[in-house]
Amino acid sequence: MKYILMMFGDGGEMAAAADPAWVRDMLTFMDDFNAELTKTGELVHAYGLAFPSSAKTVSYEDGQVAVTDGPYAESKESLAGFWIFDVPGEERAVELAGRVAFWARKVELRQVPDGPPDYDEE
Repeated sequence: MKYILMMFGDGGEMAAAADPAWVRDMLTFMDDFNAELTKTGELVHAYGLAFPSSAKTVSYEDGQVAVTDGPYAESKESLAGFWIFDVPGEERAVELAGRVAFWARKVELRQVPDGPPDYDEE
């Protein structure tokens, strides 16, 4: 089963506020975590994203596309990075999410289905 594990926040704000040793330890954890998942064959993708200040919000209203600078959400709610892994089941996915939550405090975990849901026509 594939799952996406999403981490939120602003890396720039976190690096400015956190103890540099903690930041180094977190980055070491992420490198080790990715290496472990690669070794076990569970890692599908892992990406960190650019800082939220570089985001663009694209909307469509009244037949027009509008682009504004910055994220739609507050920076603490902005997607910072994500992993996609392929694991035997939810128990393993939750275990992995818990290890990341130690550093991020809160993460979001969702199953990634292989296709769209089946809708029965009646």
